Amino acid sequence: MDREIPKEVRNKERNKKIIRYSSIGVAGIVVIGILISVMRTGVEKKDLVLSTVDKGMIEVSVSASGKVVPAFEEIINSPINSRIVEVYRKGGDSVEIGTPILKLDLQSTETEYKKLLDEEQMRRYKLDQLRVNNQTKLSDMAMQIKVSAMKLSRMKVELRNEHYLDSLGAGTTDKVRQAELSYNVAQLEYEQLQQQYKNEKEVAAAELKVQELDFNIFRKSLAEMKRTLDDAQIRSPRKAILTYINNQIGAQISQGGQVAIISDLSHFKVEGEIADTYGDRVAAGGKAVVKIGNDKLEGTVSSVTPLSKNGVISFTVQLKDDNNHRLRSGLKTDVYVMNAVKEDVMRMANASFYVGRGEYDLFVRTSDDELVKRKVQLGDSNFEYVEVVSGLQPGDVVVVSDMSSYKNKNKLKMR
Repeated sequence: MDREIPKEVRNKERNKKIIRYSSIGVAGIVVIGILISVMRTGVEKKDLVLSTVDKGMIEVSVSASGKVVPAFEEIINSPINSRIVEVYRKGGDSVEIGTPILKLDLQSTETEYKKLLDEEQMRRYKLDQLRVNNQTKLSDMAMQIKVSAMKLSRMKVELRNEHYLDSLGAGTTDKVRQAELSYNVAQLEYEQLQQQYKNEKEVAAAELKVQELDFNIFRKSLAEMKRTLDDAQIRSPRKAILTYINNQIGAQISQGGQVAIISDLSHFKVEGEIADTYGDRVAAGGKAVVKIGNDKLEGTVSSVTPLSKNGVISFTVQLKDDNNHRLRSGLKTDVYVMNAVKEDVMRMANASFYVGRGEYDLFVRTSDDELVKRKVQLGDSNFEYVEVVSGLQPGDVVVVSDMSSYKNKNKLKMR
């Protein structure tokens, strides 16, 4: 026969069950929480680059691509049509002023120059002959004038004598008239000779000037030919490094053809290119910063190409430290050209994520070491800082390293 279980026993058993089930539930919740925590996507703190938002000044800049080139580079061209017969240097050699680099075939040019020297001598003789002929002609005319003057003086005496005889009654009127006519004719002849002498003198002087001018023009042509012949002796015009040389012996070289390049590899400049949409922000005299790795070199925009080519504008940056050890010819660089200054703005570190003004999804660290995605509006920038327009406050810590692999995550655990 069954007995009724006392109430105290039933309550005790019920309490045991409640405690047991409650413990199982709490344990399950803890396990689930641990599993969620473990399964939640996380990132290692050491793999992140963080930046703290603060307030300060930004020198606004536009970025451009650049290439390091020698500060001085000279192309040596052939002044004549010729061929290479000897090569004395190779690329990379140091050369001094006047150092022979290569030899061109100058036989035909030297022959032509010698012919011109002979022609110069012949022209000189002709010019001297013209001077002598003019002098002889003018001397003859001067002598004729003297003779005519003496003849005029004699006729003047004869005319005076006829007037005297006529006054005494010993002469005749016809003789006086004849003497007067002879005297007037002689005077006209004398004046004619004087005018002819003056004209001949002017003509001779003008003719001599023309011939002298023609001779001087020829001599200038000859000097130019001599300079061309000297230039054909291909020598270094200054102390530099031979960065290129045409070493193909026997190769035909046309006039103006490139045969060598010398460069000063101890000093450099940077040639930059920027999209023409930013062309109005680049001007000669503007401050620029050239970034090579972690090194930053200051400089000044020395020149800007006025025309756009293939959508880009070229400019040149003259560096203050133009012989820095990091500079190498042909090295690619980033160039930042300053064009404005903004005071007391929110800013954060510039990094590869920034591609221009606009809205960005950035991860911001919370107080419990979580990273939460946030919409952030960014403005202008320079090579160090980016302007924060909205979405952040001073003191916020932002991830500025590459987070593209977490673009579909809104929250990350930082470990």
